[in-house]
Amino acid sequence: MQITQEVAGELHQQKVTKYVLTNQHGTRAAILTWAATLQEFSALEDGKRQQLAVHEDNLAAYDNNTYCLCQALGRVAGRIKGAEFEIDGTPHHIEATEGKNAIHGGPHGFLHVNWDATTKETASTASVILTHTSTPQDDQYPGNLTTTITYTLDENDRLTVTFDGKSDAATLFNPTIHAYFNVTDDQHDLDQQWLTLNADKRLILNDEKIPTGEKADVAGTGYDFRESRTIKDGLAQLAENGGVEYDDAFEVKAGDEPIATVGDTTGHREVRIYSDRNGVVVFTANATDPARAAKRDYNALALEAQNLPDAIHHEDFGDIVLPANQPVTHTIAYQYVRK
Repeated sequence: MQITQEVAGELHQQKVTKYVLTNQHGTRAAILTWAATLQEFSALEDGKRQQLAVHEDNLAAYDNNTYCLCQALGRVAGRIKGAEFEIDGTPHHIEATEGKNAIHGGPHGFLHVNWDATTKETASTASVILTHTSTPQDDQYPGNLTTTITYTLDENDRLTVTFDGKSDAATLFNPTIHAYFNVTDDQHDLDQQWLTLNADKRLILNDEKIPTGEKADVAGTGYDFRESRTIKDGLAQLAENGGVEYDDAFEVKAGDEPIATVGDTTGHREVRIYSDRNGVVVFTANATDPARAAKRDYNALALEAQNLPDAIHHEDFGDIVLPANQPVTHTIAYQYVRK
């Protein structure tokens, strides 16, 4: 295992460090301290570097990135209806950042932080450990929340991300990495990428993409990825009912099996995603080129493993309340498999 580090540049007059983890197979993960970003996840295939996650080479592209490209989201990923919630009967109001709702932790959330970092290396693993303390003065959530995000690459080509949280007052905690994947040879579009989801149901969303509380069976619809199918095929079925994209939350079965798998139709490779929580948000991202974007020529698929969105307002969506002085850990793992 190997860990290297370099200064990636500056954002907002803060030095941003890039850490690169590499195993004996040449599988590599690069992490930026800015937004605890997964800047690269790639593999060495027959001497050629194959990108798995979508990335930017320019550090400035990660500052206020519209797509939150492979960046950490928190304290709470996704939307919170009305930018308000109650904990133990006490109402809390946070800044509305998307209409009247809050999204992705707000303007002072994990996305907008340059994290402190250390490293750890063993014979079979290499880790970057990022830490930050969020205060109510920063983001309006209750409690001083200390979060540690640890990226660990092992010799089996698995990249594990753990989120450890502890607060001095009850608060909300539902972080994720807004990871984008395109595992096709040239990452040009999603036509040759397939997806499998371990999900029988999806959430019904209103026009503001807020869950209504209802769940719908995916069977036989454009949302049915219980068996592998290409994104192109799914989008074509959505189009029959006026749909043009995926920006949807699915209820998944957490456990030993992957909650999601992406692969390329040539059969060269896949990435299996594991989570200990009950939800994943699937989002098709337009290419950054305006002409391609206008044609909805999607070139990346986001898979955000988390508790179901807006869980604080729905009892059966999972518990995202972090009690005072009680640490919690959440885990996401990305397993690269060469076929």
